[in-house]
Amino acid sequence: MKTKVYKFVLASLFLMIATLLTSCEKELNVQQNFPFEVKVMPVPKSVSQGQIVEIRCQITTPENYAENQYFIRYFQYDGSGNLRIGNAEPLLPNDTYELPNKIFRLYYQSLSQETTMFSIWISDSFGNEQKVDFEFTNIRKEK
Repeated sequence: MKTKVYKFVLASLFLMIATLLTSCEKELNVQQNFPFEVKVMPVPKSVSQGQIVEIRCQITTPENYAENQYFIRYFQYDGSGNLRIGNAEPLLPNDTYELPNKIFRLYYQSLSQETTMFSIWISDSFGNEQKVDFEFTNIRKEK
C-alpha cells in the first residue's frame, strides 16, 4: 500500500514539474510600447496680430523607454499664423518633425486679425498619438 501511495505521489510530482517547465516561455517579454500624455501649460486666450505665444509642453509616460522617439505635426484650420519649435524655422502644416526632447517649447505667431485655431498631434514610434487643440481670439489694436 505504501509503495502505491509513494508511486502516486512521485508520478504527480513529476507531472507537476513537467507542466511547469513546459509552460514557461524561454524568451523574456519586454514591453516597449507605452502610452503617453501631453501636458501643456496654460496659454492666453487672446492674442494680437503679430504677437508670439509661448506654449510649454511635456510628454509624460508611466515608464521610460530610451529608444522611443516622438514626433509632432500641426494643422491650422482657421486664421493664419506660424508655429515653431524653439528657434527653428516655422513648421509646415501636416509635415512630421522629430521632437528632440520630452520637454519642449512651441512658439505660435498669429498673423491673422481673426480668431485662429490649430491642432497639434504628438505621436511616438509605436503609433500612439495625442491631439491638442488651440484657439486664440484676436485682440484688435485701437488706432
